[in-house]
Order: sequence, then C-alpha cells, then structure tokens
Amino acid sequence: MSVPSTTSRPAAANSVWSRLEPLLPQVTKPIQYVGGELGAVVKDWDAAAVRWALMYPDAYEVGLPNQGVQILYEVLNELPDVLAERTYAVWPDLERLMRAHGVPQFTVDAHRPVRDFDVFGVSFATELGYTNLLTAIDLAGIPLLAADRTDADPVVLAGGHAAFNPEPIADFVDAAVLGDGEEAVLEITAIVRDWKAEGCPGGRDELLLRLARTESVYVPRFYDVDYLPDGRIQRVVPNRPDVPFRVHKRTTMDLDAWPYPKKPLVPLAETVHERYAVEIFRGCTRGCRFCQAGMITRPVRERSITTVGQMVQQGLEFSGFHEVGLLSLSSADHSEIGDMCSGLAQQYEGTNVSLSLPSTRVDAFNIDLAQELSRNGRRTGLTFAPEGGSERIRKVINKMVSKDDLIRTVVTAYTNGWRQVKLYFMCGLPTETDEDVLEIADMAHEVIRAGRAATGSKDIRCTVSIGGFVPKPHTPFQWAAVERPEVIDGRLKLLKQAINADRSLGRAIGFRYHDGEPSLIEGLLSRGDRRVGAVIRRVWENGGRFDGWSEHFSYQRWVDAAAEVLPAFGVDLDWYTTRERDELEVLPWDHLDSGLDKDWLWQDWQDALSEYEQDDCRWTPCFDCGVCPAMDTEIQIGPTGKKLLPLTPINGGGLRVPSAG
Repeated sequence: MSVPSTTSRPAAANSVWSRLEPLLPQVTKPIQYVGGELGAVVKDWDAAAVRWALMYPDAYEVGLPNQGVQILYEVLNELPDVLAERTYAVWPDLERLMRAHGVPQFTVDAHRPVRDFDVFGVSFATELGYTNLLTAIDLAGIPLLAADRTDADPVVLAGGHAAFNPEPIADFVDAAVLGDGEEAVLEITAIVRDWKAEGCPGGRDELLLRLARTESVYVPRFYDVDYLPDGRIQRVVPNRPDVPFRVHKRTTMDLDAWPYPKKPLVPLAETVHERYAVEIFRGCTRGCRFCQAGMITRPVRERSITTVGQMVQQGLEFSGFHEVGLLSLSSADHSEIGDMCSGLAQQYEGTNVSLSLPSTRVDAFNIDLAQELSRNGRRTGLTFAPEGGSERIRKVINKMVSKDDLIRTVVTAYTNGWRQVKLYFMCGLPTETDEDVLEIADMAHEVIRAGRAATGSKDIRCTVSIGGFVPKPHTPFQWAAVERPEVIDGRLKLLKQAINADRSLGRAIGFRYHDGEPSLIEGLLSRGDRRVGAVIRRVWENGGRFDGWSEHFSYQRWVDAAAEVLPAFGVDLDWYTTRERDELEVLPWDHLDSGLDKDWLWQDWQDALSEYEQDDCRWTPCFDCGVCPAMDTEIQIGPTGKKLLPLTPINGGGLRVPSAG
C-alpha cells in the first residue's frame, strides 16, 4: 500500500473508520481498534495548532496501560491548541487486510491517518519493538527512511528507555528524546507551533535544526559516524556547526507538579494491567549493575505522600479501578512507604480496593508492609527479584541480598496469608558459572521448606522465573559479552533437573524461563550502531513482527538477516553480541549524555569483576557517578513528616475530600 505524496498536510484529517469498520469482523479482538475508552480524548482537528500521534509499538493489550504514553497523552491534550491521539501496533491479520484495502495506520481515538499529524512519537521500552515501528511507518504511508521524507510527513520521534541508544533505528527516525518526557513534549510542541506559525521557513530541515539546538533532542542526520578498519567506531561528530557535540537527557525534578495520569484510560479489551498506577518515585540509586532503568533515571525523586493520596483519590474516582499499583523501580524504598501503605489501606478498609507493589526488594519487605497490603483480604501477586542464584554472583551484579534475607522475607509473606510468590532471576550474567545457576534450585527448595515449617501447611508454592541477561547502554555492564544461547539453555536444563531432583519440593515450584536466543538478538539491538539498521530492515522485509512475543519471534530470521547484510561492513552477529568491549572503544551512544560519567561506569565494571559491592548513595556519601552535577539535579527524598490527606471512602471504592466548611 502506498499513499500519494503531497507537499502539505490536509487542513482536516479524514477518519478512516468507514473503510476500517468492515474489516474488523474478520480479525481477532476487533474491540482493540475501536477506541472510545473512558479517559480517551477527541479534539477538533481544525482548532489544533500542533497535532501528535503517540504510539507504544506493541499490541493494544500491552500498549494501553503504558504509563509513559498515558502521561504524555494527558499533558498534551490539556493544552487548548494541541491535539494528541494514540495508535498501537496492529496484529498481522489486520495488517494484511489494511494493505489489501488501502487503509493506513490510524489512531484509535478518531481513526485519523497517522501521516496527517505533525509529530509521530513512539515510546520504546524494549528494542524488540523496532520491527513494529517499521510496520507502522510503512502502513502510514510515511517513507521508511528519514532521508526520503518531505514536509508532508510527520516528524518521527523516538523516546523511552531504548532511545538512549537510538543508533540502530537512526535511519528510520527523525529525532530522539532522552529522559523524562513531560517537559520535553511541551518544549517540542512550542518549537513546532512557532515554526508552523511562521509559515514553516526552511522546511523540514529547519524544524529539525531547531529541535537539535535544544541540546536535548537528538537528530541523527546532523551527525556522521566514522569507522576504524576493524569495524569499531572511530568517532561520532556533528556535520554542521550549529548542533551540539553531545545531547543531554531531560530530567523532570518536581514530580508533585506533574500529578499524572489524572484521568487514566480504562481499556475496552483485556490488557496486561488493569489498575490505577501512580508512580511514587522516579530513579533508583541501588546500583544494580545490569539495570539500565536504574542508571538512566537517576537521581531519585520522590512524589510526596500527600500528592500520592490525592492522585489515588482522583484516579480511582474517575476510573472505577479496584487495584492501586504503587509504581517505581523499587517501591518499598520510598522514605514514607509505610505511612503511605497504612494510610491508603486504612482509607480503603471495607472496600473492594487492593494495593500492590509491583516491584518489591527482598530487603525492604517486612511484616508491617505485608499486613497493610493484605488488609482488605485481597492479596495481589508478590514478586521478589534476587536476580542471581549465588552470593558470589549477587556481589558481581551489586544486588546486596543474602539467602537469609530472601528466606525471611518469603516466610513473612507466607505467614501473612500469601500462598504463592514469584522469584525472578537472570541467567547469562558476567562471570556466571553452572554452579551459580544451580544455587537457584537450592534457594527455591529452602523457600518451600521454610514456608511449610512456618505455616504448618504444604499448600504453598513459589515460581522461579528466569530471564536472559542483556548488556545495556549506560550501565557498568555495557562492556560485557552476551552469553551464547546454547550455554544459557544448557544451564536452564541443569537447573530444571536440580529443582525436580527432590520431588516433594519440586512439585511446589513452578519454573518459567526464556531461552537464550531472544537475549542474543536483544543484545544486538541494544548495543548496535547504525549498521544494525540494515539488519532490522531485512528482518522486517522478511516478515518480522512482534518480536517481543515468543510465538512471533524467529531467531533464525534474525541470524539469516545478520549473515546477509553485516559482512558488507566487515562485522558479524558475534562481533556485536558475544564480544567484550575494551575501555577505550568508542561506544555507539557515547555522544548521548545520560549524566553518568563513563570513567565511573568503567570503574564499577572493574569492581564487578572483583566482586566488590557498592552502597546506595541515598544513605551514604556520593560516589561521583556524575549525574547530579552534570544534569544540575539532586536527590529528592523525604520524609516530609506528613500523612495522607483525610480522605473519606465513598460508595464504590472511590474517595472524597471532606469539605472545608
């Protein structure tokens, strides 16, 4: 399918609904394409000066609950002259029909063509969504390559955690934003608004140049990459004098000033999360060396207990959700988490509202927290993440949790009424041996033994879930090699045998894992450079879609594509994945500034190899990671000494604030 090229966007975008609706009875879960959810916004096209199409490049059921997209959707639509709509990846059955019937990529809100918008913003949580990006661009009728686009095409803008190394998709995106989006989208909107009001001087190139001059929007076309004869990068430099040498991340400091989402989207179809989620703090300084999210979101910024209380009240009253998720990278680390949970549990006692902490550190969970989370009799799932099976490997990754800590924590959960807990580990970590992985079985066995002894019941279970380690940019492990899939698969086989060696314990332990193949491909994409874009395109041309879904992922398709295109550059798949980098190698993302000092990251990598643990700088002196001085930021934590607002439950589980009079 192709859309005829034009020189300007239409004054009013026409809905494609009349062409889309007859196709929906022929696809699975058609409701996901209909729109009209509670919380959705449809604004007058002609009244908008700037128009955004926002995408999470996965299926509706995964994309709709995404917190980042929901926040930006609301922030933008609060501006009177700005319009924002949402689009998601369409499943292959609808893609085939859309191509056959000439229906372009559309928004779910008003079913407008994505190509008619000014900005097409795509938020990537994982690199495995890159093929879905190409599908959406192509279905929209936007030229696949950024270099081929005209003033008639929207600016394709990448964001999210994967945007901290956008080089593998540099050929396909016009720009990328690093870091927090709330203030960034407002600045970008103002630039687009002014450029359009002035009559679009200088065309697309001038708009991109204005974005680049902010020093927080990366425009790949303004940077050239030179390579050494052995394939490594020699340098990445601007190709014009008026763009910065380095692009800096955005950091939103006062979270209380951004209490979003206020009106959460309530899905029409089943989604992976159906709850009101409030981010209680952003950033993490625990220093887990594998964790990109913790590194790139520094410093820690807490949302106050009073703002959390107000957000929960308003969010539940609007949405009618029955679960509140207190989100962060390590929610139990909030300085007022105890008062927060007890206050919310007290307000909701006797209602059908439950609380959950989706991310709970082993060493931060205690009996008081357990009692508050289960006060209403509803116990949401508990997941603990020791990450490494042995004490030694946990020192390597800086996950300072002992086996005794884990046993004590899980027993606390069992004795407070939980009958099922999930333990998350990684396989393929740097310096890992078979013995490190086999200790996971010993730990799981001890968890069941201790739980049975403490409760006097055999009706308890734990699930061991294993993910493959992937080295990520802007972490101490960015220099590490990806472990070969056959090694990971061999260790997982040994682990399964060890878990089931004692049948009385093994039958109480579930075992879920991802094999090593997707991790190798994710490793290619996470640390790739611009040459990897040719691999992504070849995979997409050969049918690659929804690579984050095991039933759609094809390892062989990626291996074949890499073998077809990479030799022309003098490199191969192993060169990008199983090769350890040295200290002086120029990394593809070195010109993109997360605030972290590269020398500090290297030293922490050496500390990992020496099995040396690093403390949390929230509670100890600064370790000079570089973020606070480089970004002109600081750690913002409590306690504030305040309690939740005196909110009063109302019928249906919502809350109201008592009147002042």
